[in-house]
Amino acid sequence: MKKIAVIGGGPSGLFFALLARRRFPGAAIEVFEQNPQAATFGFGIVLAEGGLGRFRDADAETADAIMAASHITRDRIFSHNGDSILIEGGAFGGAIARIKLLNTLQALCRARGIPVHYEYRIENPDQLDASLIVGADGVNSVVRRAYEGQFASSTWYLTNRMAWYGTTRHFPSPILSFKTTPHGHFWAAAYPHSPSMSTFVAECDADAWTRSGLNRMSAEQRLAFSQDIFAAELSGHPLLSNRSDWISLPVIRCKHWSVGHRVLIGDALHSPHPSIGSGTRIAMEDAIALIDALAATPENQPQALAEYQRRHAPETAKLVDAMEKSYEWYEQVGEKMDSMDTITLAFDFMTRTGRLSPQRLHREYPKFMDKYATQWNAWQKSRAQPQSALAGA
Repeated sequence: MKKIAVIGGGPSGLFFALLARRRFPGAAIEVFEQNPQAATFGFGIVLAEGGLGRFRDADAETADAIMAASHITRDRIFSHNGDSILIEGGAFGGAIARIKLLNTLQALCRARGIPVHYEYRIENPDQLDASLIVGADGVNSVVRRAYEGQFASSTWYLTNRMAWYGTTRHFPSPILSFKTTPHGHFWAAAYPHSPSMSTFVAECDADAWTRSGLNRMSAEQRLAFSQDIFAAELSGHPLLSNRSDWISLPVIRCKHWSVGHRVLIGDALHSPHPSIGSGTRIAMEDAIALIDALAATPENQPQALAEYQRRHAPETAKLVDAMEKSYEWYEQVGEKMDSMDTITLAFDFMTRTGRLSPQRLHREYPKFMDKYATQWNAWQKSRAQPQSALAGA
């Protein structure tokens, strides 16, 4: 492999370039990013404990640098209309400011002699002379759109609306707050990503979007409205915007992961949803899987790209499936908020993806499950009753 062009200087693109330098030291590797070097959007992102372990296996230096720059938390405050409970346990999670993650990866690219070209917009991936073109350019991928038919991609949009804000309130533990207002159903997830800052993701359903008038407001008015809706959670601290506006998220999937010498990773291949905090993890694990496949058969790139999808798709499907079940849960959360109390809503939330079995819940959240054992047993019994009645009929 003589020349590798990476389109997109986000976490997955930079991480792939770093891995490629280690595996293919003689290759010419370049990264092309359309934004300025110091530009980024959003605030903090989550990198779960399991993902950091995979990163360390692939590139210990990079993983250690990311971990050193991350803010580690555990436990969660779960609230429903002002009634709060503590969910103790679960895996440790690392959160990091997106710009800090980019700066960390950029510094490693410089140290390894990988050129990163900023403010370099690629209109057509075929304008690049490279033996491999990696599309790491996000949900609006130029690479995917240039060959949309061959990638067999599909796109649709969720009905909920969300905005990715920051705040100067430092939450000791992540929070998840659901609230029913005169304007409809709203909720927010917030978590610390530095000693003095937290990410604050605000969301509402389609009904609240129109009933509240958010659909007719400017970005500044929406920020002020959000600050008022979540005043209790913010405790006097402001919301901060960084190109933060309320959007409906796209769902992007591709049947084929490569077309010729062009291949997709990360959000360009399968768009993320923040509700399971695995978007960056999936993207960076795509980079690991792709470089592993290329290194396994360096003289047969078509075979390597086919193996990348064949081997990695089943593992990715587990996280993508969990993501889809999670966003489907949120798409219907208004009905749940109207019919469930706080602890029942918490149980429904924790089990929404199907990845946490009762056994795993008791193993990972022993204090929480012991404290609410009576409610858990009653909830399990109520869920089984319709099935038993149906079987008896």
